[in-house]
Amino acid sequence: MTQEKNQPENTPFDDSKYAMETHLIYGKVVSTKWDYSHHVVAPLTSSVIFRLNSAERGAEGFTEFAHTPAVGTENAPIYIYDRLGEPNKDMLEENLAYIEKGETAVTFSTGMGAISGILAVLTKSGDEIVAHKSLYGCTYSLLNFWYPRYNILTRHVDMTVLENIRAAITPRTRVVYFESPSNPTLDIMDIPAIRVLVDEFNTDRSESEKIHIVVDNTFATPYCQRPLELGAHFVLHSLTKGIGGFGTDMGGVVIGKKHYRDMLLMVRKDFGAVLGAKAAWTVMTYGLPTLHLRISRQVANAQKIAEFLEKHPKVEYVNYPGLPGHKFHEIAKREMIDFNGNFAPGSLIFFVVKGKDLEAMKENGRRVMNFAADNAYTLTLAVSLGHTRTLVEHPASMTHSAMPARELLDAGIHPGGIRLAIGLEHPDDLIMDLEKCLSVI
Repeated sequence: MTQEKNQPENTPFDDSKYAMETHLIYGKVVSTKWDYSHHVVAPLTSSVIFRLNSAERGAEGFTEFAHTPAVGTENAPIYIYDRLGEPNKDMLEENLAYIEKGETAVTFSTGMGAISGILAVLTKSGDEIVAHKSLYGCTYSLLNFWYPRYNILTRHVDMTVLENIRAAITPRTRVVYFESPSNPTLDIMDIPAIRVLVDEFNTDRSESEKIHIVVDNTFATPYCQRPLELGAHFVLHSLTKGIGGFGTDMGGVVIGKKHYRDMLLMVRKDFGAVLGAKAAWTVMTYGLPTLHLRISRQVANAQKIAEFLEKHPKVEYVNYPGLPGHKFHEIAKREMIDFNGNFAPGSLIFFVVKGKDLEAMKENGRRVMNFAADNAYTLTLAVSLGHTRTLVEHPASMTHSAMPARELLDAGIHPGGIRLAIGLEHPDDLIMDLEKCLSVI
């Protein structure tokens, strides 16, 4: 292994002329991270430590860590210890930054590690966060159970209404945080409009007091949406989901301005949420190169499944951005666009089955999911999403169980709601199994 550029700067072709789908396979033409130009597949590092030629070389490596050059060409990194950096995750970060159109990316061991990392950089004791009313259960727990211990307050509002955000912002607000589409209700935020609103507040604020927009783009993936281009300051992902794609490894990433890279590296080093080399290699080798193939198929499947459920007599309602009747369909059409300019409303569906009251709806939803667990070939009762298999789960009692019952309803999470994360199966097979499951109520 050498730590030099894999091709000279005067490469005979301009990689910017190639499509994003091609970039997902080949990555950067030139990288300082590893000379792998003769490897069709990038090698997997399996050592936590790296041999140094001298004490001076080691000292130089520690001095350079988290001191990203402001301008000019970056030097080849001096690798010392995996927690500081290693080739696989460094190459993965380059590619993730490219597809989200960010200046830099820093990976973490999980999606929650990424969320914790960026919020640690942007907030301190006494600061406040404005967040959407519906969030992933663990994010809700982080903001409402752990952060109050450090005197960081979170104000949850319906962020689909801009005036709610305006009313919630105070002089202490440092972050506007949301998922779009949201988990599990599939609310869509008007990201450009939120950016205009936040810019109004930032006009007279010092740099240390400015508000930053942080968007969890896990549900959409960069294939369907790129929030930085829409006005977000930071975008993050659980790499475990759609980007990883096969449910084999956990990971997370924060993507944004290069100015924040060093702080993110320091947080990752000191808090220890470091993405493993094997997980980074798996995402880079299998997840990214197949992203456009997998997600485009899942989106097409989801559209057909949503249309089937919307017409089913035993279904109360369906939330899916691709349906014209979805409350935020028009916003989704502006924001959820694939690499080639096509509407890409994602692969997640949230639906509620009918019943005489809330308790009956919840019981009917339980019966549908339990029947699916034992009798449906193409429906797997499991959490997560972005998998090759279609996954079904009950948010109120599973992924969002940290939220009190009253707050679940306030957040629009129906106690009988079922979340479908659509996979790669033939859509007719999924419809056949869903029909069987709905027949039990």
